Amino acid sequence: MTTAQGGYSVVHEHDPRWTAVDQYTNAHLLAPGRNKYHEALEFARSNSLAKGLPDIAVFAGQGKFLSLQIQVTGAKNILEVGTLGGYSAIWLAAGAGEDGKVTTVEVNPENKKVAEENIAHAGLSDRVTVLLGPGIEVLPALLAEVQAGKRPPFDFVFIDADKENNLAYFEYALQMTKPRTSIYVDNVVRRGLLADEAAKDDPRIAGARRLIEAVGKDDRVDAVVVQTVAEKNYDGFLMALVK
Repeated sequence: MTTAQGGYSVVHEHDPRWTAVDQYTNAHLLAPGRNKYHEALEFARSNSLAKGLPDIAVFAGQGKFLSLQIQVTGAKNILEVGTLGGYSAIWLAAGAGEDGKVTTVEVNPENKKVAEENIAHAGLSDRVTVLLGPGIEVLPALLAEVQAGKRPPFDFVFIDADKENNLAYFEYALQMTKPRTSIYVDNVVRRGLLADEAAKDDPRIAGARRLIEAVGKDDRVDAVVVQTVAEKNYDGFLMALVK
């Protein structure tokens, strides 16, 4: 099903089994008492939708997965490309803990405003910084700061922005990280269209394919694509480990 939301073309593919599994597992593993940011995350989701943002944020299980990965690696300096309403940034900050910092990049001024509302509601304004501008412009400036020693390298990266520039964002991120850093790029499977030759001219599919083909030849990283199904959609992410 394709819908238009906030200027975005949003495609959802549903299966009642995916929804049932999400509802069952979330009731046990993402229950309110198990997450101090549960209310803040619910607020971020509902406030974002009420303000007209598209329903394209990570699903709850994916947010928890990213948060756990940050805890496993002990990452404290997080980079996100694509803030939307700040829902995923809250999950990232939760994983990084009270001494962690999240820098997140958002191109849309209205999205940034809503994200900062949601982040403030979560009590995380001192730990999450939202930078306004196209990633293709903001990331080179961040890279210059890292190279000049003005900010530390990032030790966890989550890329969830315009898919056409996936490879460029990945390249910039790779130059701002250190060995053992995880880089995640969301929405690369695209309901299986990634492997559909008939769809390869779609800019988003082409962006995902360029990324995966380039990463497969890059000796600086080791990587895998993981397919996901959930209440929202069938998709998947690329996870790369910096050597």
